[in-house]
Amino acid sequence: MSLHQIAVSHSFLLSSRSAYTLNPLLFSKRNRFRISLSHSRFTSIKHRSFAVAVSDNGIFTSPELAKSFDFTSEERIYNWWLSQGYFRPKFDWESDPFVISMPPPNVTGSLHMGHAMFVTLEDIMVRYHRMRGRPTLWLPGTDHAGIATQLVVERMLASEGIKRVELGRDEFEKRVWEWKEKYGGTITNQIKRLGASCDWTRECFTLDEQLSRAVIEAFIRLHEKGLIYQGSYMVNWSPKLQTAVSDLEVEYSEEPGTLYYIKYRVAGGSRSDFLTIATTRPETLFGDVAIAVHPQDERYSKYVGKMAIVPMTYGRHVPIISDKYVDKDFGTGVLKISPGHDHNDYVLARKLGLPILNVMNKDGTLNEVAGLYCGLDRFEARKKLWSDLEETDLAVKMEPHSLRVPRSQRGGEVIEPLVSKQWFVTMQPLAEKALLAVEKGELTIIPERFEKIYNHWLTNIKDWCISRQLWWGHRIPVWYIVGNDCEGEYIVARSAEEALMKARDKYGKDVEVYQDPDVLDTWFSSALWPFSTLGWPDELAEDFKRFYPTTMLETGHDILFFWVARMVMMGIEFTGTVPFSYVYLHGLIRDSQGRKMSKTLGNVIDPLDTIKEFGTDALRFTLALGTSGQDLNLSTERLTANKAFTNKLWNAGKFLLQVLPNRDNVSGWQNIEACKFNTEGYLLRLPLPECWVVSKLHMLIDAVTESYNKFFFGDVGREIYDFFWGDFADWYIEASKARIYHSGDDSVALVAQTVLLYVFENILKLLHPFMPFVTEELWQALPNRREALIISSWPQTALPRSTDLVKRFENLQALTRAIRNARAEYSVEPAKRVTASIVGSEEVIQYISEEKEVLALLSKLDLDNIHFADSPPEDAKQSVHLIASEGLEAYLPLADMVDISAEVQRLTKRLSKMQTEYEGLKARLNSPKFIEKAPKDVVRGVQEKAAEAEEKINLTKNRLALLKSTVMLSQ
Repeated sequence: MSLHQIAVSHSFLLSSRSAYTLNPLLFSKRNRFRISLSHSRFTSIKHRSFAVAVSDNGIFTSPELAKSFDFTSEERIYNWWLSQGYFRPKFDWESDPFVISMPPPNVTGSLHMGHAMFVTLEDIMVRYHRMRGRPTLWLPGTDHAGIATQLVVERMLASEGIKRVELGRDEFEKRVWEWKEKYGGTITNQIKRLGASCDWTRECFTLDEQLSRAVIEAFIRLHEKGLIYQGSYMVNWSPKLQTAVSDLEVEYSEEPGTLYYIKYRVAGGSRSDFLTIATTRPETLFGDVAIAVHPQDERYSKYVGKMAIVPMTYGRHVPIISDKYVDKDFGTGVLKISPGHDHNDYVLARKLGLPILNVMNKDGTLNEVAGLYCGLDRFEARKKLWSDLEETDLAVKMEPHSLRVPRSQRGGEVIEPLVSKQWFVTMQPLAEKALLAVEKGELTIIPERFEKIYNHWLTNIKDWCISRQLWWGHRIPVWYIVGNDCEGEYIVARSAEEALMKARDKYGKDVEVYQDPDVLDTWFSSALWPFSTLGWPDELAEDFKRFYPTTMLETGHDILFFWVARMVMMGIEFTGTVPFSYVYLHGLIRDSQGRKMSKTLGNVIDPLDTIKEFGTDALRFTLALGTSGQDLNLSTERLTANKAFTNKLWNAGKFLLQVLPNRDNVSGWQNIEACKFNTEGYLLRLPLPECWVVSKLHMLIDAVTESYNKFFFGDVGREIYDFFWGDFADWYIEASKARIYHSGDDSVALVAQTVLLYVFENILKLLHPFMPFVTEELWQALPNRREALIISSWPQTALPRSTDLVKRFENLQALTRAIRNARAEYSVEPAKRVTASIVGSEEVIQYISEEKEVLALLSKLDLDNIHFADSPPEDAKQSVHLIASEGLEAYLPLADMVDISAEVQRLTKRLSKMQTEYEGLKARLNSPKFIEKAPKDVVRGVQEKAAEAEEKINLTKNRLALLKSTVMLSQ
């Protein structure tokens, strides 16, 4: 059976807790190399099949019974893990816990590749540290997603012909809770499908009673310290939802628009005295409070200090001022300042002490300030206003202009900058502590380059608008006095009862109160996530004492500002401790061309569809091979390649089960289980291929463990992949067949069986965090499994290895490759066995000759005609001479390789054809007309082709000369 007939899959490891002792008798000089080509009773191994005990429970399937790994078994395996309680932290382990709080996906959400990325990376960390023996908690949960959820339910009601306001607040909230109970678990179930080993018994929801208590407590404590205040400031306003939205919920898109040029007459001047402004939003001119020009713009210096008349406002005057903020080169170099409807104008107006004038109602219509345009929708008003400006000769022109349009991430409507009365958190004092945490090394951001972004944002932080005009969310714990028009007087309390009691103490027993209708920004409750989910504000809660502060926060780099930094600030503020030690930031998932996935482009890849086609393990392995902080291009080709990796692992397991002793072979399994590889003496008594693969495995364990500890998951995946496929599957499994199928000695075969099992089990352990399903399936298929792979111990590090013997086997590999290449070059039939003379120093020949059977098997040499010597053979001139490495050569007789006469005829014809093509190329290059007129890249291409052709001609001539000399010598 050739390995090329076996698509190999996962590898396994004997538990490092088991004691393996190596029987010296297996490696005595008498037994070590007793391998013959005659088939012994071991030949029957490949036809043997045995029932695997774990398959009896209906959960696991053995490679003995299935051609390939069945993706549909993944859910059975997951549910078995869950039922066994493997996802819960074990407190009997004496080490610091490893804790991750899952970034809570929106309760309205469905799985996308961003979720698949964070689930994969966090599950890798959790499974790795669980196997390292640390009490491990991955705490899951979902976010109530105020805007998104309210939108979904409002649309559902609209389909029934019902409006939210018709239901009233209490009934609407009841409907939302009903929707959440019915549909809110979709994203959770899909996350489970990815293999997330979270402790689902601790699952949280941001509107749970405990988390709501934490939110109220946080608001009250911040307010008591004077860090929460109410005021009217510029916010992002959603006219459709009629609520403020955060910067994160605003997406900017490049869209075709129009630049409108409008005349502003100078008060007291002639008809020729006017300024022309260029604006993309003419309807906001009713909110103009000034006209600005650059101080060094000589075109308009004479007008500075005068007044301009705002068009269509019945002669309202505004001052003409100068400020360096104005861009002389944009439009006409004249800027209308409308601070009620533009973020930049708002900042400028506050700096200059200009008034703020709002012309917009909260539903996106113009208000009474717009005069005759009052009540018109903002976009309708724009059209009518331009038409009226044209009639009054105040419209100069309009021209196409690309706009950066702010749109609601949820509803898609154009967001309106609007001054509105809201609740805010003063951020600067909180930010200073968060900056210091990174500076002092209390918080490590991975990759490090994001520290600059973190520091820049916190250094330039603005106060946080935390109120939203919604009905779904955490109600702001503020109450007002009924009948008191002054909303500046309010009561902050933990409940309506407490608010009423405080009001009566202050205003008398007959007073009535009503609660602020707004809710808190969803990000406010999310900022408390690492500690509110563990029981805070009850700092005596068992989970809070055991698991806080947490270890790791893993999320996308795009929410470093909006979530991560806020958690750091709130964690320090309320617990006095940074809420996690590390922040690991992953990149975005893009398509194969590097484009952002979007429904518009039609390039969205659904994780669930991907799982059905390629399997969860292939998807996870593909996602994990990226580099932290960098975007990852996801392609079908990568997924296909990693599905093949899954199959390769599976078939390696199939091969292993075929060659291992029968389950009822007690003495055989006792011998296997008696072996261990953790002392140098035992390792050095192994034959060369076995010593090589075990040494390479021990090197791999150290390298992979170090990469896991540094969070270099891409390196982990590549290192395991290369070892499994390149070393274990392509080389050692093939070499082991010389022991197993062509040996008459049970002890020699047992060595190979023991090493195969040891290496395969270790590979499975190293790979399990990446590919949990197929590795667990293969692990359970192996005989004598005492525990599940998910809770098995991590391989021991710093195990012995022999670099000298590794180099020796690499010499054997180099020799094998050289012989394989020569066979391919001369098109030798695959089944043909070739004679060979191996030449080298005494030391090299000694260890190569000891592996004569392995060399013959791997290189397809005639075992009875392999000769070892310290000098070239007599027929060297009639042989293909191969240099494998320094001090190691091979000679393959040409007569063994090819039919010399037929090959001479074939190469002669080929040489004639190549010569004709070469002469044609040279003729073109010798033509002055071609050299002068043809493009340089064309000429260069012909030159390269000519050089390549000449090289091939020389090689063919050399080979022909060798063949002809061989014929002459033989005659």
